[in-house]
Amino acid sequence: MEEEVKLEVRNLYKIFGPFPKKAMAMLEQGLDKEEIFEKTETTVGVQNASFRIYEGEIFVIMGLSGSGKSTMVRMFNRLIEPTAGQVLIDGEDITVMNSDQLVKLRRAKLSMVFQSFALMPHMTVLQNAAFGLEMDGIDKSTRQKRALEALEQVGLEAWAESMPNELSGGMQQRVGLARGLAVDPDILLMDEAFSALDPLIRTEMQDELLKLQSKSKRTIVFISHDLDEAMRIGDRIAIMEGGRVVQVGTPEEILQNPADDYVRAFFRGVDPTNILSAGDIATATQVTIPITDGKNPRTGLQRLIKNDRDYAFVLDRDKVFKGIVSTDSLHAMLESDDIPHLIPNAYLEGVVAAHKDDSLQDILPHVAGHSWPLPILDDEGRFIGAVSKNLFLRTLHRSSDEEQLPEEPQGNGAIAS
Repeated sequence: MEEEVKLEVRNLYKIFGPFPKKAMAMLEQGLDKEEIFEKTETTVGVQNASFRIYEGEIFVIMGLSGSGKSTMVRMFNRLIEPTAGQVLIDGEDITVMNSDQLVKLRRAKLSMVFQSFALMPHMTVLQNAAFGLEMDGIDKSTRQKRALEALEQVGLEAWAESMPNELSGGMQQRVGLARGLAVDPDILLMDEAFSALDPLIRTEMQDELLKLQSKSKRTIVFISHDLDEAMRIGDRIAIMEGGRVVQVGTPEEILQNPADDYVRAFFRGVDPTNILSAGDIATATQVTIPITDGKNPRTGLQRLIKNDRDYAFVLDRDKVFKGIVSTDSLHAMLESDDIPHLIPNAYLEGVVAAHKDDSLQDILPHVAGHSWPLPILDDEGRFIGAVSKNLFLRTLHRSSDEEQLPEEPQGNGAIAS
């Protein structure tokens, strides 16, 4: 099923300073952000950004300080007015909305959580969580009910009558998150929401956000300068540099195919074993043998010898994985008078398989613990490829941005029955 676009950015620009039109013309002439500022004292905040955010995903916009990420998210609710371009929410262009339309949109579909907790010190936790609803004119009993439900979502219902100064920093940020959730937004905008927290509490808040998302899918746009945070919570990531959106993709896509040296530098040193899955790197070039009635195991042995491979993967007619045979196990069976010459009798012992969604960290013990490549299966147990020691090491080597190791030899695929 095709994913539904919740928010779309089309050719979006933001120019700060006295000469936005002149700066736009200079951008069209090919001048960069620094050259334009030197000549006009005008700053390019966001430059020709275009991308889509799908319903129910956590979309992380990340970059270094000054990259334009916070400017970008503030154009999604027009806290900052775009210089040019469009922002569409559910197909409606918010850049052409009048004030009344914009207020209605913000109340109905958008909520924002900032880095600063911005709690009212004279209000209780419950009153703080209900503050946005109060500003919207919601009656007291309704807003308290919804605020309490939001506090329950973040595990703070027991502190509803406490004052903000009685809470830890992490708990205060949860109140800020509850305030955003209380209005039940379609889109939750989070601008560096966890940046002010210490690392341990920050990780706990990331876990809290992921737990909330698993229970109630909403579209979340999360701004961060922290790559670990982006990869941990983001379904997809947009990387910004100098006001430009350099690349958009899943953490796996960006790690394996960085768009340029800037993105590559961002990901240098990242441990791919916690990001890539077995299915991301599995290769389908191994020798495979269909297990059919009356199959002559000598054919499989000949195919292994011909392709200079030691192991073959045995599949049924639906490509469901059945076992692994080797040249040695086939030889031993064929030379024995006590063992029927059937392929299952040559299966290696101790063979395990991995699921395509298992992380490289998960499969590492199995890859390292056996001489044969680890078979990788889909949800129905069908064989999609295998991961050898050599392939695993080449993946790590490639991610460290060093010279490639030699490619492993290629097989000719499945043996026809």
